[in-house]
Amino acid sequence: MAVSAGGSERTWVGPSAQRRREILRSTRSIAILGASANPARASYFVTKYLSSTSDYRVYLVNPTITEVEGTAVYPTLVDLPERPDMVDVFRRHDDLPDVLDDTIAVGAQTIWLQLGLWHETVARRAQDAGLTVVMDRCVKIEHARFHGGLHLAGFDTGVIDSRRRAGI
Repeated sequence: MAVSAGGSERTWVGPSAQRRREILRSTRSIAILGASANPARASYFVTKYLSSTSDYRVYLVNPTITEVEGTAVYPTLVDLPERPDMVDVFRRHDDLPDVLDDTIAVGAQTIWLQLGLWHETVARRAQDAGLTVVMDRCVKIEHARFHGGLHLAGFDTGVIDSRRRAGI
C-alpha cells in the first residue's frame, strides 16, 4: 500500500490519465501558488515551461516576492485579476488545509498538488466543495506527456523538436 508523507495509508484515488488530460485541456488559467524566482525551484521551472509552451494564462502567487523576471507576483489568490481555473500548489503539507480554503474562496475548479504533496483530508474536503483534485503529480510532466513533450510511454525521448519523428 502507498503511504503518504504523514505515514498514513493512501486510500484516496485520483483522476485517471484520461481525466487529467481533460482537466489540462479545459483549463485556461493557472495560479502557481508558491511561485519562486529561484531557478533551482520546481515552481520556477514549471512556470517557465507553462509560459513558453502553453496558451494558459499563468499567474504567480507568493506573498514574499513581487516579480519573477518582469512578471508580477500576487500576494494571495484573492489578489489575482481573474478567478483561476486551476491552483497549482507548491507549498508545505501543513499549509494545504489553508490553501484549500483560499482555493475554494476564489472559486477555482481544480486544486493540483505537485509531486510529493498528498493530503487525504484536503482531497476529500475539496471534492465535497465541488473541486477536481489531483495530488502528487506535476502539471509540467502531465502537460508534456499529453502534448507530445514526452514519449507516449511517459519517458523523455531526448528529442528537442516541436515535430514528432516517425516511429515515436
